[in-house]
Amino acid sequence: SRKSWSCLEQPRTESEWENSFTLKMFLFQFVNLNSSTFYIAFFLGRFTGRPGAYLRFINRWKLEECHPSGCLIDLCMQMGIIMVLKQTWNNFVELGYPLIQNWWTQRRLRREHGQNAKSSFPQWERDYNLQPMNAYGLFDEYLEMILQFGFTTIFVAAFPLAPLLALLNNVIEIRLDAYKFVTQWRRPLPSQAKDIGIWYGILEGIGILSVITNAFVIAVTSDFIPRLVYAYKYGPCAGQGRAGQGCLMGYVNASLSIFLVSDFENRSEPRTNGSELFGEAVKYCRYRDYREPPDSAEPYAYTLQFWHVLAARLAFIIVFEHMVFAIKTLIAYLIPDLPKDLRDRMRREKYLIQEMMYEAELERLQKEKNEKMKKNRAHYNEWP
Repeated sequence: SRKSWSCLEQPRTESEWENSFTLKMFLFQFVNLNSSTFYIAFFLGRFTGRPGAYLRFINRWKLEECHPSGCLIDLCMQMGIIMVLKQTWNNFVELGYPLIQNWWTQRRLRREHGQNAKSSFPQWERDYNLQPMNAYGLFDEYLEMILQFGFTTIFVAAFPLAPLLALLNNVIEIRLDAYKFVTQWRRPLPSQAKDIGIWYGILEGIGILSVITNAFVIAVTSDFIPRLVYAYKYGPCAGQGRAGQGCLMGYVNASLSIFLVSDFENRSEPRTNGSELFGEAVKYCRYRDYREPPDSAEPYAYTLQFWHVLAARLAFIIVFEHMVFAIKTLIAYLIPDLPKDLRDRMRREKYLIQEMMYEAELERLQKEKNEKMKKNRAHYNEWP
């Protein structure tokens, strides 16, 4: 209803407004920065069809496909660009902007007060001429760290160097922030906070999403599951209950399907028949998929191996998620947020405060009772 929607958009307290603003800004930045990686990991090349029956946009343009080696390479390159170039550029902008602003301010002061203007000013005036800290400066720092945590954890299976690059970036950024606070910004006004607020819930959500996403990356984007299925079910070691050295012989050939060149669509026909390269016209070609050959009873239908791989992928996702969440729950139980001695001290302080309040209330009641008794005695003495 309109009334309930207006309540959501008009929080009662400043804390509720900050939580709502933080969540909306995080969701906007998260979708804006992670849409490309999610597209590469789970959508790129998934809906292109097959040779002879490609799916086309507006029945004209063929959809984009992954690299022949798989989408995992594209995802790894995208994550490498984000974790190296984007973080480097962010640090450059964060330091360069106040430097340029302060340089322009000093230039204006020298033009107005002479070349030795800075040395003639008292310290407080020199500090005042520095750049004021943005009202959302701390919010931007939190948002940057949360987004970095998302990049580090959500696709760590595709780019294992992400945590190391994040650590190196944070070590450098700590020194850059210290330099900015000391030399480029005015002293910020302190404010008291009980905890990090809604950021804790956002971190919990990213942690859950990262487990699910990594499970899908390992099962769907990479070739880990198809290799296991081939090693245990279709390879040289099939039926032996093991997958040692040599059990993946013939995997590449088994992962490629056969296509009859004459079945190409008119718009997809090759320009040449390959006779200038191979001496005779090419009749068949291979592509990555699990489909029946063109001379089978159901040409280009999915093979039994495809369904085995699909079932193994779904089983891996379920087992992986439950196992990780179980380990997380166990670690959270074994390592509590508060140590036992600190929890006991907090309980004792709470008990002492309650006891003091109880004694103060008893003392107040006793005092009121004594005053009432004095008034009654004075009233009886005045009666004759």
